[in-house]
Amino acid sequence: MKIIHIIPTLENGGAERLVQDICLEINRRKEHEVKLITFQKNHLKLHDLSFHTHVDSTYKPSITGFAEIQIKSLQKIINEFSPNIIHSHLWETEMLLTQVDIGNAKRFSHFHDNIPQLHKNLLPKNKLQIADKYERKIYLNRNENNFICISNDTYNYAKNILPKKLKEKIKLIPNAIDYKKLYSNKKKNFDQINLLNIGSFVPKKNQTFALKILKELNKRGYVGNLIFLGDGPLQKKIKSQASELDLEKNVKFKGNVDNIIPFLNSSNIYLHTANYEPFGLVIVEAMAAGLPVISLDGKGNRDIINNNVNGIIVKDENVDLFVNKIISLFEDQKLYNKFVENGHITAKKYDIKTYVDLLIESYFSAIK
Repeated sequence: MKIIHIIPTLENGGAERLVQDICLEINRRKEHEVKLITFQKNHLKLHDLSFHTHVDSTYKPSITGFAEIQIKSLQKIINEFSPNIIHSHLWETEMLLTQVDIGNAKRFSHFHDNIPQLHKNLLPKNKLQIADKYERKIYLNRNENNFICISNDTYNYAKNILPKKLKEKIKLIPNAIDYKKLYSNKKKNFDQINLLNIGSFVPKKNQTFALKILKELNKRGYVGNLIFLGDGPLQKKIKSQASELDLEKNVKFKGNVDNIIPFLNSSNIYLHTANYEPFGLVIVEAMAAGLPVISLDGKGNRDIINNNVNGIIVKDENVDLFVNKIISLFEDQKLYNKFVENGHITAKKYDIKTYVDLLIESYFSAIK
């Protein structure tokens, strides 16, 4: 089977890491051939991705009729590779592929979140909603795609917003990690509370709340440090807030990194503050690396965290409650080790090998 995965870039977050792991695992299987295509610039160092091709491509639809389209190079690659499957990731890719002839290939669209552009706004209230409605119409025109959802939350959303004829083509396959690569059982350093937070600097990731938690920890006499991994439009604002809270010495902003493992290994608690989370791949990655997870309830992460068994999930954005949980973990080694052990068990269930088995099965089913 010949398979193409397409995603805008490889340097932003969980979706990008997942796509790389999927393609690496398919590439290990000699009976299949995989190609990974990106169409925006990648600044990270990419390792072991001989199957990766970068093609400058663009599709920006316009209600006024002045759409920006650049697809010739992408179309040429698809024609030459002649895939059985084209698997698309993130909305820019979905729109781009509406302008491409995929021949006899079967399409798979990946719901990495509750795609807002597909929401049914019967009476759009602003320019963004008008644009979303227009793009939704383009996307659903003659759409025969198959759909992969990453959590019960995204699955239920897809069932609600997709047309009746497409509902039978929706499958729930939770995200996955390369468990063997991420697994660690090394003892952590407990001289200080070393928190890690990974995510793009966008409103839903809620990094301001992480700063408030760190400030309260230090107020209570604990030495707390926090590392942020990720980039985005709100990073400058969060840096300014860290300065205002007099946390500059305790907070580090590392941006997008090509390898999160060293940061997982040097931390002792993973702090997840997103107020909406379609799945929470980084939570599984943290569990595999032996980090107890304390997380705000973001809906999708309910599929992963069994509260007080393999991690802690908190419904309310309550600073004192989070700080109490962090301190109890830091001071109770027995409790800490319980979460580490159960986290390992959970993370192993999301291994990429099992995931790709299910994905390949879905591909074959679509072809048949």
